[in-house]
Amino acid sequence: MATLLSHPQRRPPLLRQAIKIRRRRVRDLQDPLARPAQEVGPPSHHLSPEERALLYEETLYTVLHRLGQPEPNHVREASELLQYLQEAFHMGPEEHQQMLQQVQKLEKPIFCLKATVKQAKGILGKDVSGFSDPYCLLGIEQGVGVPGDSPGSRHRQKAVVRHTIPEEQTHRTQVITQTLNPVWEETFILEFENISNSSFHLDMWDLDTVESVRQKLGELTDLHGLRRIFKEARKDKGQDDFLGNVVVRLQDLHCREDQWYPLEPRTETHPDRGQCHLQFQLIHKRVGLAAPNPATRWGTGPACQAATILFLHATQKDLSDFHQSMAQWLAYSRLYQSLEFPSSCLLHPITSIEYQWIQGRLKEEQLEELATSFSNLLAYGLSLIRRFRSVFPLSVSDSPARLQSLLRVLVQMCKMKAFGELCRDSAPLPHLVTEALKTGTVEWFHLKQQHHQPMVQGMLEAGQALLSLVQDIIVDLRQCQHTWNKIFQNTLKVDLFSMAFLELQWLVAKRVQDHTAVVAGNPVSPEVGESLFQLYVSLKELCQLGPAPAERWALDGFHRWFQPAIPSWLQKTYSVALARVQRAVQMDELVPLGELTKHSTSAVDLSTCFAQISHTARQLDWPDPEEAFMITVKFVEDTCRLALVYCSLIKARARELSAGQKDQGQAANMLCVVVNDMEQLRLVIGRLPTQLAWEAVEQRVGAVLEQGQLQNTLHAQLQGALAGLGHEIRTGVRTLAKQLEAGIAKHIQKLVDVKESVLPEDAILPLMKFLEVKLCYMNTNLVQENFSSLLTLLWTHTLTVLVDVAASQRSCPLASSRLKIALQNLEICFYAEGCGLPPAALHTVTFQALRRDLELQAASSRELIQKYYCSRIQQQAETASEELGAVTVKASYRASEQKLRVELLSASSLLPLDSNGSSDPFVQLTLEPRHEFPELAPRETQRHKKELHPLFDETFEFLVPAEPCQKDGACLLLTVLDHDTLGADDLEGEAFLPLCSVPGLTGTEEPGEVPQIRLPLTYPALNGDPILQLLESRKGDREAQVFVRLRRQRAKQASQHAPRPGR
Repeated sequence: MATLLSHPQRRPPLLRQAIKIRRRRVRDLQDPLARPAQEVGPPSHHLSPEERALLYEETLYTVLHRLGQPEPNHVREASELLQYLQEAFHMGPEEHQQMLQQVQKLEKPIFCLKATVKQAKGILGKDVSGFSDPYCLLGIEQGVGVPGDSPGSRHRQKAVVRHTIPEEQTHRTQVITQTLNPVWEETFILEFENISNSSFHLDMWDLDTVESVRQKLGELTDLHGLRRIFKEARKDKGQDDFLGNVVVRLQDLHCREDQWYPLEPRTETHPDRGQCHLQFQLIHKRVGLAAPNPATRWGTGPACQAATILFLHATQKDLSDFHQSMAQWLAYSRLYQSLEFPSSCLLHPITSIEYQWIQGRLKEEQLEELATSFSNLLAYGLSLIRRFRSVFPLSVSDSPARLQSLLRVLVQMCKMKAFGELCRDSAPLPHLVTEALKTGTVEWFHLKQQHHQPMVQGMLEAGQALLSLVQDIIVDLRQCQHTWNKIFQNTLKVDLFSMAFLELQWLVAKRVQDHTAVVAGNPVSPEVGESLFQLYVSLKELCQLGPAPAERWALDGFHRWFQPAIPSWLQKTYSVALARVQRAVQMDELVPLGELTKHSTSAVDLSTCFAQISHTARQLDWPDPEEAFMITVKFVEDTCRLALVYCSLIKARARELSAGQKDQGQAANMLCVVVNDMEQLRLVIGRLPTQLAWEAVEQRVGAVLEQGQLQNTLHAQLQGALAGLGHEIRTGVRTLAKQLEAGIAKHIQKLVDVKESVLPEDAILPLMKFLEVKLCYMNTNLVQENFSSLLTLLWTHTLTVLVDVAASQRSCPLASSRLKIALQNLEICFYAEGCGLPPAALHTVTFQALRRDLELQAASSRELIQKYYCSRIQQQAETASEELGAVTVKASYRASEQKLRVELLSASSLLPLDSNGSSDPFVQLTLEPRHEFPELAPRETQRHKKELHPLFDETFEFLVPAEPCQKDGACLLLTVLDHDTLGADDLEGEAFLPLCSVPGLTGTEEPGEVPQIRLPLTYPALNGDPILQLLESRKGDREAQVFVRLRRQRAKQASQHAPRPGR
């Protein structure tokens, strides 16, 4: 008989009865005061033989009478489910067959379809108002065996319920007025006998009541409504309108269905008639046990066979979701306390109970049972949290997720209305968790302390045990900071890290203070000192981990406990470093480590040793500013002392290894390595300010030190060590340079001694080959800094040798030419395309003077004469003073006639060279140099008596081609003389007009208006000219001697008539 569902009282399922029986037995046997609440363990989950047999019978009955299509993740075959049950209950074959036969003889259940009409949407509007008054007729048609896709089946789907199902088996929903989206939420129980030939039918109708035309016109809203009025007029009064139907074969249903079904039409007039939301559940009319929701899984989930059986049982017995969740919570909360499965399995029943909680739905006994389950799980969860370090070790990858899941379960449980009503006396969960964590942290500390307790009770062993304990605490705090704290903060707003740090630092401080007090009263051995240092470093790391202190820590000022051990720490650091340096030098073979690394093994060991000292200093990082400064001074002093000791040791090692060496090249190799090692050491020492953080030290001690004290201590020590290393490096490089200087001097001397027939380029080859071999060797074996220093020494020595040889070869142009070419090639060699010395280091004052001298010495006599006139033309251009007087000329060149025309206009402000206070001036005109114009004789102007401002106004023409006039040094020499009757003419002065500046000489056009040129008179150099001196040294060159004699005569005349002051 189908009836509208209410909530009838049901007897408790068999599984719940079994649990209650077991709990009573346990409660009778257990002393409630036997253990405190936080130690509550899980009760036994074993069943008695009677309970086990009843439960096995229920599960067999469920499998034999399953209904509906299997779920996708469920097992289809009943044989597989029966085999699984036999294995799960540990039944023997005979016992299993016996119970199976008993169950098969039991009466079959009454099969029912639990159908819920939820709602509909988008249905047709049949009334004048555009809406409908829908209701549904539903029932089960039995005995129909027509296949679902046959024409007969389609015909029956068109039939309405009242034509296919007897009236007593037809059910009707309420009428929902004036809507197109009705909501019913009505449930019906429909019985059937054979699922294979039964179908569910639902018709939806629009209730049509008798109304007057006036009422219908009042509801009219549009033309569609008017059309419906005319349609109503043709219809029988009170006849309901068909809205659509749904037909579903029961054998196509799963045990539970929840879908939207389209409303099918009887004709094709309106194919889209909306949808209807239906829920189906195939059940038995036989009370059974509640099964857990199959959606809940632990591990990989219960076996699919078990999920299938539980699902079928709960469905067939029509257990409400609330009672299923209640049974699931009671079972899982107990099983969680004894079995290994994720606590997240408890979230689903918690959520379900909370959503459906109504306290009056449970009996007093059930409420007590639920409250006990809450208390037991909370106590068990707190015990796990207290021991979370061992229960959830990070060595297991899913431990953080498991702990987070447990906390979420406890949080959700404590938020439940059921928990608040049944466990009113429970403290807030964050408080309970905080207390559990504090207790667990202290317990964990004592366990670790006991674990590290040494077998031998000595001072060293006690220190090592304490060090291991502190290191374990640091590891634990890091885990709390990076992993666990995030979980507790996000879930409960509990700061696990800060709480654990505060608890542990008090415990650590007490034990460290006791240990250092014992050590301070006894001599400190190196081993104990090392243990103390490691303990100090670990405590520093522990304090750096801590949060910003809101109050004073127990570890504040802990460094004072270690103050007596500082001298032993510093001494041991130096002793260990010194021993390491000595051992490194003794094992060093003074061979480069590689092609790119040119220092030896001892330099690497020394760098590592200094890095270790710097690391020790950074580890120490003493908090007190004054003491920290003194410690830094000691570190720097020891480091500088080690550097100088290393220099002495490495030089002694080089002498030791080279003592038995006959090959001088091998000795040079070792010397190169020694110099490179020292250079590497200098680089390492130079990094001390950075490695020891001098800036930070200076900022810390600036307020307590006197002005300049830091500069006079740390910087003075460092500069002294660097200066000593620099001296040692320069000494080594100078020794290498001396080995090459003799060879360079020898090849330069050979350069000037070769036969004249040898070309200069060939003469310098031996010198360049020697340098190429030696410098390539040095570049291979020296680091760049030392190689540059060597190049500087060799360059200076080479220039000195060249200057000496050039001075001895002044009168030999050939030798000077070779030296000049040698200097050019040496400059290229030492520059080495930018890899050698820079131009600034090459172009010294000595180099520039030597280059000028060799340029002159290598030139021929005529080239020197030409250079002399170039210098006089330059002197003429730079002279602006007319203290000797001046001449005015006009000069032009006619290329068509190859004539140089000179108009000598006048002279002015001449010196009075006669005794009467005047002069008898005339001008001599010559084209210089004479070897360029050998055919042109000198010309002279008329003599003017007693005249210091003569007006000559004379014109001279020189027949000369343009080519010699355009050469460097070509000029018109204007010599102003004072005529003397009895003796030689006196020199008034000379003026030089460069021929290249004469108009018409460089162009093809004839000159137009020729400008006047005023030339101040000049004297030859009184102190001698270097070019004249060089020409004078060439005794065998007649042309040079004649030129020098004339120039000397002019200079002598100039010296006799120097201008009077103030003129």
